[in-house]
Amino acid sequence: MAYKNILASGLILGFFGILGALLVSGTESQTRDIIIHNERMALLNQLYELVPQSEIDNDFLQHPLTLNAAEFLGIDDTQAYIGTQQGELAAIVFEATIPNGYAGPILMLVAVDGKGTLKGVRIVSHSETPGLGDKIELERSDWVLGFNGKSLTNPVEPQWKVKKDGGLFDQFTGATITPRAIVNSVRKALLYFNQEHQEIFKRYLKKSLEEAPKETPKKADVGADIEANIETRT
Repeated sequence: MAYKNILASGLILGFFGILGALLVSGTESQTRDIIIHNERMALLNQLYELVPQSEIDNDFLQHPLTLNAAEFLGIDDTQAYIGTQQGELAAIVFEATIPNGYAGPILMLVAVDGKGTLKGVRIVSHSETPGLGDKIELERSDWVLGFNGKSLTNPVEPQWKVKKDGGLFDQFTGATITPRAIVNSVRKALLYFNQEHQEIFKRYLKKSLEEAPKETPKKADVGADIEANIETRT
């Protein structure tokens, strides 16, 4: 009798253990999906802040590209998001990392239009000193808006520095290292765009064709025509 009671108790405990594990697993899966969705929406909002949705006719996040350009973008395996308008390159938003910020790495988004002009820069994350280096955040200062409309020729190369170094861009009182590093990194992103934007766009077109749904051949045909046009122009 005692043996049966022990067995029954064991079965009950096992049942509730399995049930608990299933509930935890289900909750974790559901929570993970919510987190992924929220992260996606947050990123999309940041991209649209730099490149308004009305200026592109594709999904920024549908075919992101992984780039290996540590010399220009700070680290390898960084992402680029391509915006198109009627089959033309409208903008590229680069994820760039500054590994040598004053207090640690700085992650930012650099948006460039199809002609090589900056549409904007946003700081995504950093560990800079509160009250000094954190003025790179748009919520705390409009300093980052000073990049809007700039290009490799506006200003000319010698002026792509902070004013303390003889350049055009402001620095912060008591915090020159941070803005200096950002100015330098933004210019490197522009240099990378200038050298590689055609190849990046070709990769995007190829990837979008490869990942196009099989049941929509007309979209693939349109993509092929776009790619042919790109080959002709380049």
